[in-house]
Amino acid sequence: MDEQRGPGGGPSGWWCPGRPPRRWRHGPPGWSRWADEGHGAPEGDDEGGAVRTSRWPWRSTALLTAFVLLGSHFADHAQAGERVALDPVGRVLLFLAGAMLLWRKRHPVPVVFGTVAAVLLHVGAGYPYGPVFLTVAVACFSAIVSGHRHATWAAMGTLWAGHVLIAHVLYRWLPPSGDRPASWNQELVIATWVVALVAVSELARTRREQWARERAERAQAARRRADEERLRIARELHDVLAHSISVIHVQAGVGLALLDTDPEQARTALTTIKSQSKEALGEVRQVLDTLRAPGAAPRAPAPGLDRVPELVEQAASAGLTVTVEGQPPELPPGADLAAFRIVQEALTNVVRHSGSRVARVRIEQGGGRLRLRIDDDGPATGADAGGGGNGLAGMRERAAALDGTIEAGPRPDGGFRVLAVLPLDAEEDR
Repeated sequence: MDEQRGPGGGPSGWWCPGRPPRRWRHGPPGWSRWADEGHGAPEGDDEGGAVRTSRWPWRSTALLTAFVLLGSHFADHAQAGERVALDPVGRVLLFLAGAMLLWRKRHPVPVVFGTVAAVLLHVGAGYPYGPVFLTVAVACFSAIVSGHRHATWAAMGTLWAGHVLIAHVLYRWLPPSGDRPASWNQELVIATWVVALVAVSELARTRREQWARERAERAQAARRRADEERLRIARELHDVLAHSISVIHVQAGVGLALLDTDPEQARTALTTIKSQSKEALGEVRQVLDTLRAPGAAPRAPAPGLDRVPELVEQAASAGLTVTVEGQPPELPPGADLAAFRIVQEALTNVVRHSGSRVARVRIEQGGGRLRLRIDDDGPATGADAGGGGNGLAGMRERAAALDGTIEAGPRPDGGFRVLAVLPLDAEEDR
């Protein structure tokens, strides 16, 4: 909005608004340094933004104030005889207009109104037109980007209305003497400049809010992935430890009971405990390796339904007879692991909670679905071989991650049934 008025009283030249130098550091190009220097880093947001601490923009304010003083000095020489020569009062106004920008991050609304008042006093006193209007541009940009939109619009409207009042009404009584009213076409240009400045500031504010939303969404997605990974590891540890410790618990009881009467059978139980604990330690290490080196390839393949015979042997060592019907199909690694863990947990629950010493596992496929059914004849013993009671919840979480379902509960004729339905082409959502 800076202009020069010649003898005809109308604006004839323009100073283009500018911005302080900035350096790129991180985030959207050019934004971080711009915010650090005081644009878009307010103490508070009058439209609900969170309070944030910001540094004083000493360097940008000093550079802009020096530019305003130096530019106005040259404008004074260029407009000699047309405008009132700069005197100490005029230079103080220029200095104040620039120095007020030091508070633009902490008090953006008072600063934008203060710069508008300083500029109107400068123009009304008849001093030369020059880069003093840059102070209004910077204050307007900072206030809108920080969220103080309506107050800034009012300030910019005050600037334009004040200029119209000076240039078309009060010019008769204001210096320089003999001045004439400005052209309304020139006032239209000034209004256009004000609207463009506000529009650019609004665009910057919108982009800043968009970047803030994107950062928040990325942070939320990262937290969600971390929670999902934590739950996955918890499920793995629970399934490995619950099954192995249940077998160890049963075998330890057998060994203690037969230690004196049948040492050979007790030795067999201790051998089972040793092998089972070794296998459990190996699987636990494999799970923990994913914590130490996330994203690294596992050292051993994840278990799948092809290892169901191992579960049958382990259950047999715990005194449970398991019959398996059906052949495991080819499954993606995530679905294969989930199916194996579901069968493992179901057999573990039979060992821990059922009085039956017989269990049946049926594997079926059809219609793009894998059906796993694990039955025992009960009844429930009410005994507990350890564990935290999270087995059924873990099975449901595994099935849900694959868009599958789990049904678990007592059968009408007694006993207990676990029925899992999983898609054959699903990968676990991690």
